[in-house]
Amino acid sequence: MTSTPANSQSRARGFNGVKVFSATLFLQRQQLSDAATTWLAERPAFEVEDIVVTQSSDISHHCLAITIFYREPTQANALARKELRGVH
Repeated sequence: MTSTPANSQSRARGFNGVKVFSATLFLQRQQLSDAATTWLAERPAFEVEDIVVTQSSDISHHCLAITIFYREPTQANALARKELRGVH
C-alpha cells in the first residue's frame, strides 16, 4: 500500500473524516475515480489530507478502493449537524 500526503502542512492537523469508495466489478472499478471526484466536488469546503488507493485480489475477484482522509472545517460541521436535525 502506498500513501501520498495531499499537503504536508495540513498533515500536522490531522483529519476528522474518512470516505471510502470501493468496487469489485469491472465497470464499477472503471467509474470509481469519477465517483470520488464528484463526491469531492460537491464538498468544496473539505480539505483533503491524504488519499490512499489500494487493490486486493484473489483467484477470481479484484477489489479497488479509494480512501479519502479529509478535514471538514468546523463551520461546515455545524451546518451539517443542523441539516441533519432539520434546522435551517
